[in-house]
Amino acid sequence: MKKVLSLVLVLSALVSFLYAKQESPAGLKGNSTTTAKPYCAKGLYVSYWAIGGPKSREKILNLIDTTEINSVVIDIKSEFGYIAYKGDVPLAKELGAYTRRTIRDIDSLMYELKKRGVYTIARIVVFKDDLLAKKHPEYSIFTKKGQYVSDKEKLAWTNPFVEKVHDYNIEIAKDAVLKGFDEVNFDYIRFPASTSLVFNVENNETTRVNAITGFLKKANKVLKPLNAQISIDTYGYTCWNEGDTGIGQNLEELVKYADIISPMLYPSGFQYGIPNYKNPVENSYQTINHSLEKAYKRTNIDKARFRPWLQAFRDYGFDKRKFNGKEIRTQIDAAEDFGSCGWLLWHPSSYFIADGLMPEKTTSVAQKEKKMELNQILPLTKKQ
Repeated sequence: MKKVLSLVLVLSALVSFLYAKQESPAGLKGNSTTTAKPYCAKGLYVSYWAIGGPKSREKILNLIDTTEINSVVIDIKSEFGYIAYKGDVPLAKELGAYTRRTIRDIDSLMYELKKRGVYTIARIVVFKDDLLAKKHPEYSIFTKKGQYVSDKEKLAWTNPFVEKVHDYNIEIAKDAVLKGFDEVNFDYIRFPASTSLVFNVENNETTRVNAITGFLKKANKVLKPLNAQISIDTYGYTCWNEGDTGIGQNLEELVKYADIISPMLYPSGFQYGIPNYKNPVENSYQTINHSLEKAYKRTNIDKARFRPWLQAFRDYGFDKRKFNGKEIRTQIDAAEDFGSCGWLLWHPSSYFIADGLMPEKTTSVAQKEKKMELNQILPLTKKQ
């Protein structure tokens, strides 16, 4: 059994290499620790609960088999603080973070995905962590009234200034890569959007940005030797806003320490619209394409390093329309016309349809060859 597991890990590393971390992205500037060329992921978000449901998992696999989808972003650590599979992080064991697992056999799941040639991304919710914040109040953020900082879900946040919070999340990321994930996606890698916060250090734009980039620097030192890519999620308006938007996300600094930037370009989330377009839902192509162009002009990095999140859920801010095939394809076209190397679809319950996606037979020859290579290698790792 140990020999089989070791073979799984070795071949997972080989799979990651096959996914073409061959050259440095063009336009990379500054004191960057990123080195890898992004994989052109066309992916679906698979929620903490969806990955554990046989029916929902089968629907995702069917879309992978029949459409252009070649990647999945799987919730590994949720905003509740729980981790989807049994891992080896000591603090997670102490917290009981492994007690609500939805992935019962991580090795079998990775095998099932890798044999299909799927690029696997581990989503880790970083600073919004209800479990850690409440079990270790010294790692938490409090309001001026002495209450936990929370949102409408009543979930607490941990303190981005605390190094032990950094270390904990990086350990979880490392464990995910050792399980076979090709990439780590850091979400909620920011401060809460609130002005009534209390910290034991000075809280200003410089210190906030240093806290976020400091986390990413440490993550690079741990994950890069494992040949893992690092992606980060940002607000959509981060593409437009100068400074850090009050949450520590400064675009010009973030690009130095992440392989891929994934702004959440959901038209419904642009409540104030963008220049010349007040209704982003009516103008989803322009909203996405222009946001990416703005981010590119600010950073001057390779356009392939932008991989946006796109909306696959009903509008909540304007006319309540459903985002079905036409709306989804319009967004994909906007990202691809810009030059993004892939895109990711978000639905909070991971409910996706094939409408709007290209059939699998239209995928590139290079992708098909890569999938054939993986299919030839990975059956060797199947459990006996």
